[in-house]
Amino acid sequence: MDFTPTEAQAEARDLAARIFGDLAGHEWLKAAGTGSDPELFKALCTAGLVGAVTELGLLGLVLLLEEQGRTTAQVPYAATCVYGLLAVASHGTPEQRERLLPGIEDGSVVVAGALPAQGGVRAAARGDLTGSVPVVPWLRDATHVLVADADRHLWLAPLGEGTGITPVELTAPWSAARLTLDRAPAEPLGGPGTDACADVLATARTAFAGLQAGVCAGSLARAVAHTNTREQFGRPLATRQAVQLRAADAHMDTEAIRVTAYEAAWRRDAGLPYATHALTAAWWASEAGQRVVHIGQHLHGGAGADLDHPVHRHFLWGRQLDAHLGCGAEVLQELGELIAHGE
Repeated sequence: MDFTPTEAQAEARDLAARIFGDLAGHEWLKAAGTGSDPELFKALCTAGLVGAVTELGLLGLVLLLEEQGRTTAQVPYAATCVYGLLAVASHGTPEQRERLLPGIEDGSVVVAGALPAQGGVRAAARGDLTGSVPVVPWLRDATHVLVADADRHLWLAPLGEGTGITPVELTAPWSAARLTLDRAPAEPLGGPGTDACADVLATARTAFAGLQAGVCAGSLARAVAHTNTREQFGRPLATRQAVQLRAADAHMDTEAIRVTAYEAAWRRDAGLPYATHALTAAWWASEAGQRVVHIGQHLHGGAGADLDHPVHRHFLWGRQLDAHLGCGAEVLQELGELIAHGE
């Protein structure tokens, strides 16, 4: 295994860091409220950071999502790259790739994901979808939604005819909504004999683990800065052993999230089996992620309880990602079942 970024991956990561740093500062995010920032998403697309993912691979995407997580930038970047770009590139027909990928790359097509399959959507023989999905992150920003039906088949549906959207507020401001489908036209993604749903879900879990690594790194960085400048009894808080131990625990947990996400992404890019590795990354993102953002909040003392303080946004994102695509206990059960069946 070699997680060293290629030159292209490193350049893309540095570019993403500059864009997120310039356009997703605290004041910008306060102005955005609970909505997304279309100008920031447009800047990412214009810079080629959506289209580049097909060449950078999942490991490259994880590196870019770490930079988004550090700033908690409110854009549907992870969703449209995983459920749109990578899903279509990996499982779409040549005609679908030619038709859909250019729009995804330039930002005119934004894809949300109604995964994993929740048993609430049925597909008719001709492809019409009927049912509902209680919560779909970034659905209010999307033009299309990738839906897993009750039989774990994937369908890409444009939002419009036969689709209803009811806004839902999550812990994190992810422009989520309830999706209602009433004979909504959709096209299949993934041919017969392939488990496209399992691959897209594993890809999503790996990508969102990378996002969680960035959220945790950002929370910890803020905590370190605060405890180095905040004094108690004439000494910085950072000189207290209890503070140092808490920060060290958060650092080790953050690194565990990062390295397991890197490994799962590297294996996918190398064409190796990675289902168990994606679940391992998801477990660390859930269990360790919640510990890190709680520590970040704790080390800020009373300031951490301020809803307008930047670290509180990391806390909200970390807790949302804790349960996204399955909480720790759920993914651990899946992992155990895969191992028991020798997969």
